[in-house]
Amino acid sequence: MSFSFKQSGLATCMNVTNSGFHKRLISTICSRSSFSPCLNLQNPERRNLSVSKPLHISSIEKINEKKPVFECKAFEADKSQPIEVEVKSEAAKRLKIGIYFATWWALNVVFNIYNKKVLNAYPYPWLTSTLSLACGSLMMLISWATRIAETPKTDFEFWKTLFPVAVAHTIGHVAATVSMSKVAVSFTHIIKSGEPAFSVLVSRFLLGETFPPSVYLSLVPIIGGCALAAVTELNFNMTGFMGAMISNFAFVLRNIFSKKGMKGKSVSGMNYYACLSLLSLLILTPFAVAVEGPQMWAAGWQKALSEIGPQFIWWVAAQSIFYHLYNQVSYMSLDEISPLTFSVGNTMKRISVIVSSIIIFHTPVQPINALGAAIAILGTFLYSQAKA
Repeated sequence: MSFSFKQSGLATCMNVTNSGFHKRLISTICSRSSFSPCLNLQNPERRNLSVSKPLHISSIEKINEKKPVFECKAFEADKSQPIEVEVKSEAAKRLKIGIYFATWWALNVVFNIYNKKVLNAYPYPWLTSTLSLACGSLMMLISWATRIAETPKTDFEFWKTLFPVAVAHTIGHVAATVSMSKVAVSFTHIIKSGEPAFSVLVSRFLLGETFPPSVYLSLVPIIGGCALAAVTELNFNMTGFMGAMISNFAFVLRNIFSKKGMKGKSVSGMNYYACLSLLSLLILTPFAVAVEGPQMWAAGWQKALSEIGPQFIWWVAAQSIFYHLYNQVSYMSLDEISPLTFSVGNTMKRISVIVSSIIIFHTPVQPINALGAAIAILGTFLYSQAKA
């Protein structure tokens, strides 16, 4: 009996030439899913396959009718997997990503609804933003203390690189909340769909990055759609509009700082966002006290309780909890998908938030305003495809 090995993705791994043993050999091979060969190779120069790793049989075919010569195809265990396993793992991964997206969108919709309810009754966006970060930070501290979640291994360098990310995240979070306190949820998210335009402009003029013409062309419908939606908004408010624009700029900077500073860091998406929330809370709290203050908060709280009742407390708790959960799920999904897929998912998220908020809050929308929103969202989708 003689064997010859050749390494490839799916290569011919042996030639069986002993007629007295070929039937028994095939039967033995077919009855086992893997084996570790300890064979004497006839041609030492072709011995480039590790014999310490198990081989998995893919197929055995008879290639010579006159002589009992068979072709056996196999692969090394640590380099490939059977087709059936690959199909199952791919299906499982798609299902997992689908669950991430559905959960992300649902949590985001619920957050925006409760956040708007709270801001309508209690127009203090700085405190509302602080409570959102405080609730998420407390949830993660409890999770780490009870070992529900693995405690991240961080050092001074980690927090140093995270600081500019947290500053940008804090500004973006507060600006978006201020915007939502002044205008409709749908209008805020229509303006925030213009974030890709800020991303390209900041990357081009501050970082010197260049993009293909298709990327620049995709900005035309984004900017045009946002402009059309803004000028036709029935309840337009300049503070709300500028809040959404500042939020776009801040979140673009956050993404840039995050990409530059977190390369090589081994912190999961969930823990990364938890650390980001903790640091943002420390940054935001003194500014929230200075801008609004406990006296305004107390007076507004009593007024909201008298007008809404005890359910107002549930609104505040819900918007705080769901804010952390939807952001946490979005960061966890980044561990599983590409930035392009995430960008498409973010576009679909905005559509779900805009539609649901219009339905729930009975927001009046003119046809020309809806057209502007549709153009802006279409441009965001085209941008994600051109960026790829």
